[in-house]
Amino acid sequence: MLNELRPVEGARKKRKRLGRGPGSGRGETSGKGDKGQLARSGGRPRPGFEGGQIPFFQRLPKRGFKNVNRKSYSTINLSDLNQFNDGDVVTPEILIANKRIKKLESGLKVLGQGTLEKKLTVKAHQFSKSAEQAIVNAGGTVEVI
Repeated sequence: MLNELRPVEGARKKRKRLGRGPGSGRGETSGKGDKGQLARSGGRPRPGFEGGQIPFFQRLPKRGFKNVNRKSYSTINLSDLNQFNDGDVVTPEILIANKRIKKLESGLKVLGQGTLEKKLTVKAHQFSKSAEQAIVNAGGTVEVI
């Protein structure tokens, strides 16, 4: 019967109620022991700290150049734009809705791979020169957002 259903034995545990007096066994210091860094609030060293020894990530050799301001563009090829009808306006939002791109990263870049057979208005953040030329040659227009 539904009214007799119970969780499996051991499936549900009561949470530790810390600092609750003498009978609980977790009163006073709440199971943290006496004094020291770990007894304090926020008492943990930062991630990667190795007690004053040079941390592992600092011991590793560093190679190359890491550009923290790097922009990563979502890309689409001209051949993928042929699914639209003549005269359509193609925007990043429409491409996401049609699942042509997964997400808009730093922006959308249209690349010149393939041929375009439709007359489209394409709105994107960047265009390769060959893509821009192909869209204009097909009778469409290019708009940089």
